[in-house]
Amino acid sequence: MKAEQWSGKLYRAEQVRRGERQAAAQQQLAMYLLMERAGAAVFHQLEQDFTRHQHVLVCCGGGNNGGDGYVVARLAKEAGYQVTLWQMGDAAKLQGDAALARDAWLATGGQILPPAASIPSSIEVVIDALLGTGLSGEVRPEGKQLIMMINRIAVPVIAIDIPSGLCADTGKVLGEAVKAQSTVTFIGSKQGLWTGQAAEYVGQVQFAGLQVADDFEQIEPPSARLIQAADVGSCLLPRARSAHKGDHGRIILAGGDHGMGGAIRMASEAAARAGAGLTAVLTQPDNALSIVTARPEIMAVGWQQTDKVLLAQRLQWADVLVVGPGLGQSSWSQSLYSELTKTEKSLVVDADGLNLLSRSPDYKNNRIITPHPGEAARLLACSVHEVEADRFRAARALQQKYGGVVVLKGAGTLVDDGTQCWVCAAGNPGMATGGMGDVLSGIIGALLGQGLSLAAAAWCGVWIHSTAADRCAAEGERGMLASDLFPHIRQLVNPR
Repeated sequence: MKAEQWSGKLYRAEQVRRGERQAAAQQQLAMYLLMERAGAAVFHQLEQDFTRHQHVLVCCGGGNNGGDGYVVARLAKEAGYQVTLWQMGDAAKLQGDAALARDAWLATGGQILPPAASIPSSIEVVIDALLGTGLSGEVRPEGKQLIMMINRIAVPVIAIDIPSGLCADTGKVLGEAVKAQSTVTFIGSKQGLWTGQAAEYVGQVQFAGLQVADDFEQIEPPSARLIQAADVGSCLLPRARSAHKGDHGRIILAGGDHGMGGAIRMASEAAARAGAGLTAVLTQPDNALSIVTARPEIMAVGWQQTDKVLLAQRLQWADVLVVGPGLGQSSWSQSLYSELTKTEKSLVVDADGLNLLSRSPDYKNNRIITPHPGEAARLLACSVHEVEADRFRAARALQQKYGGVVVLKGAGTLVDDGTQCWVCAAGNPGMATGGMGDVLSGIIGALLGQGLSLAAAAWCGVWIHSTAADRCAAEGERGMLASDLFPHIRQLVNPR
């Protein structure tokens, strides 16, 4: 997904509906002119992607989204495309601007047809103008049937504003949703396009401001922001020529119970590769030698529950703690977690650290937690389905319950500090493999050690991690290993 010449600000659907009217009023524009501009933006996308004289099917619904479809159909017909237009519902019942667009289509000699039992084999591209951002409940049976028909035909689809059936606020599929090759969204990009199930449906997201976006952004504050490369680069400033290792953070990573030494090994190397000045590990004694042998730059020591002196020394030395990779839930794990999480220093809690936190919830403002949906469900005492049904709400609920900053992992990872939410559009399915979360926690810990705030370390770390995975995916998503990210992480923390 991409967004060119766009601020990265995201909005809820109601904000866009409200704000676009105010922005149009400020410019003394008729709302029908915005419909014309929206249709023209989608037609421009059609012209970019497909040659003229192809057969286009425009599927229109009963609201303004359908009106946009009528504009696209008219422009395409005038430009020489063969256009078939299907209207779901009674075209005679269209009102307002949608009715004006319908009449303009008819004036060109265009026809309005009801949906057929199947899509003709001559169709080469579909324009989805069925259901817009006002959809709140499940798609009705007629709409479901047509959406499934669109998804069965092996031709590209351009969705107008949002794929029909996808919730604009959450990215949840409301029964059935159109799978688009590209989505052209208007005025304010909808937050639901960027997280959760949306990744499967939106294709390439294109933004069209319709010449009112600047005024709109002055009216409506964003509900979330997309993390962009320039934002990350502004946080990763060049180091002073006189810098020394103590300037860039002393990081302790704790975990690696029996049989799980690999997790803490990967987390600690990720911290080192992301620029931590000094990286140390507290782990089961059996793991220490293998970590030091594989990566001698990491100061790994074995810890036993009776060794309170070592723990006190390490805590005093550290600037930042990362607790959880491979931690387990044994008595050893619980003792280490209990001692380290008493700190007032910056703290990242991941993996089994989150499972232990869910047993004894507390609120801390010096902490970043990094749950995947399953861990988030345990932390909120709800189901994974409830978390994924509204990831924005779940991330804010986690922050309100546990404090600090929340990283809710998954497709379209969210970072929430209780005031602002950031969304990461980078990443790919190849990341669904063991150790990826451990690498992320190490990166975030290293960025904290280099002086970034909790929020900045979290959203920069998420973007670096996901972008490194995207670079790895150039060689294929299947078979990607968490450790494959390391060389890319080093490149990304040194922006040019």
